Amino acid sequence: MLRKLAVAASLQLALVSAAAAADLTVTINGARNANGAIAAGIFNGENGFPKPAAAFAAFRIRAATGPVSFTVHNLPPGRYAVTSYHDENNNGKLDADETGLPTEGYGVSNNAREVLSPPQWSKASFELSEQNKTVTVTIAY
Repeated sequence: MLRKLAVAASLQLALVSAAAAADLTVTINGARNANGAIAAGIFNGENGFPKPAAAFAAFRIRAATGPVSFTVHNLPPGRYAVTSYHDENNNGKLDADETGLPTEGYGVSNNAREVLSPPQWSKASFELSEQNKTVTVTIAY
């Protein structure tokens, strides 16, 4: 009997969690050409933001001069941020010059680009509730 209650409670918790989940669609604009790929990362916390290795989820999509989009399904409510860059030479990283400034285009949710430093979580993050949400990131060079 206790085992049946535990299974029923687990199923109820799973249903409640799924009911509170939402889809996040990310649209990326601004690639200056169709060379290489568009890389994007979704972050679900400030820790490690905006380092690619700290991303909750990462995506690569063939580059296009028009918008490219992807959707992540069933995300729990919370704060998220998105980073993206145009990997024109398809080498798997955001290239930078000798001073550390990016030489490939990049963008951040809420257009939270800083002039001489990485984007700040407080400016780039947004709230995802139980409603589906679309976020647009514009790549600039």
